[in-house]
Amino acid sequence: MRLIFLVVGRLKSGPERELVDEYIKRSTPIARSLGFRGIEEIEVASGGGLDAEAERIQAKIPSGAKCLRLDEFGRSLKSTEFADRLGTWRDQGIPDLVMLIGGAEGYGEAVRSQVPDTMAFGPQTWPHRLVRAMLAEQVYRAVSILAGTPYHKA
Repeated sequence: MRLIFLVVGRLKSGPERELVDEYIKRSTPIARSLGFRGIEEIEVASGGGLDAEAERIQAKIPSGAKCLRLDEFGRSLKSTEFADRLGTWRDQGIPDLVMLIGGAEGYGEAVRSQVPDTMAFGPQTWPHRLVRAMLAEQVYRAVSILAGTPYHKA
């Protein structure tokens, strides 16, 4: 299973970009050893309204992908629960897991209806660039949990 971050907006150079890159770099060899095909980021342009952003998001979702929409109103998962879900989806033979991070205004109705499965990093509203860094870290934590490494101390 390939892990894809499908994100509205561009992440410019800076500390958040460095964090995302570092966690993806750390995650990739562990993920590959566990049967994941890799970790990718796909950025789509922001702007033009929710419907335009929704069209750009939908155009980038691979056929047959499982999608998870990050949303402050979504369900909060423990890191171990997230890891278990990744392992289960991988074992089910799902080719791609697309994790969506919407634009500043959220998601268009087309995306909300197409991708009902949600996940939140708590009830707070987070800046998109921090959400991307947090998602990259949680993927690293999840593959570390699945691999049995000591990174996650619960």
